[in-house]
Amino acid sequence: MNGVSRIFRSQVIGPLFALLLAVIIVSLTTNRFLTGQNLSNVMLQVSSVAIAAIGSTLVILAGGIDLSPGAIVALTACVGAILIKNNDFPVWLGIVLVLLLGAGLGLVNGLLSTYGRIPAFIVTLAMMGVIRGLAFLITGGTPIMSVSPDLEPIFYGNFLGLPLPLIYVVVLYAGIFIFLRYTIAGRAIYAVGGNESAARLSGVRVNQTRLMTFILAGTMSALAGVLTMARLNSGSPNYGVGTELQAIAAAVIGGASLAGGHGNIISTLFGALTVAVVQNGLNLNIVPAAWQDITLGGIIVLAVGLDMWRASISQRTSKILDLIVPKRPS
Repeated sequence: MNGVSRIFRSQVIGPLFALLLAVIIVSLTTNRFLTGQNLSNVMLQVSSVAIAAIGSTLVILAGGIDLSPGAIVALTACVGAILIKNNDFPVWLGIVLVLLLGAGLGLVNGLLSTYGRIPAFIVTLAMMGVIRGLAFLITGGTPIMSVSPDLEPIFYGNFLGLPLPLIYVVVLYAGIFIFLRYTIAGRAIYAVGGNESAARLSGVRVNQTRLMTFILAGTMSALAGVLTMARLNSGSPNYGVGTELQAIAAAVIGGASLAGGHGNIISTLFGALTVAVVQNGLNLNIVPAAWQDITLGGIIVLAVGLDMWRASISQRTSKILDLIVPKRPS
């Protein structure tokens, strides 16, 4: 029975079950879901959200919240397009500068919310408007099309028969998993989110740790912006709308506690895949966008509820199994 209890308490089993359930339900509603072309499209589409979700998860683990990923996606895609097309920057240099811009925006979020002592929710909500406003300002509200033919291979290219976005996601998630589990800085993120006072008394630099998570989040959002720019070969201030909700949903579905200190980055990947599968299923069934937003909000509430009830579910399941299968006498 202890083994069953451990399974139910696992941080991965819940998100994995949610993903499998989503796949089954969508497969039953449309016969177009399990086609090779559609599954390939899902894997490509999930890459930007999955990468942005890395940053959202890190901030949540440290006890914060970030509402600016979507706006950062828009601004970085626009800046990248301007640098590469209008100013003839090499693609590689434009990407590097865009990633630095993302890190800088994360730095601003972190400084205001940690050293400025303004709640992260307020800071990132305000920055969401400021950043997207800048994207409209520098483009005049007009998308920048046909940025460069060299962008397409970054998103649609293959390596050893695997699509590059899949490789990006796997490498980044593996790296963050190792970082969180096996480094002092990674463990400090959990400590700060779990109990800030205890972490400070243990010698953890709380403000610096939270600042680091916001910088990483900004960088991940900028990378998502690069992939969006490469996928569409354009930059637009309208890109990334809803990305912040999808990224937070991926983290929450993955079991990350909004109170901080609890979560698993691999579970976030399952959460991102669940969001992508659900949205793909809704699109295949021609569900209006309004109902898609309602569905995503409902999934977040359900995911948070299941996370809150997981311990109770485990205990009750163990009791039921004890009644069905009596313990052997020692």
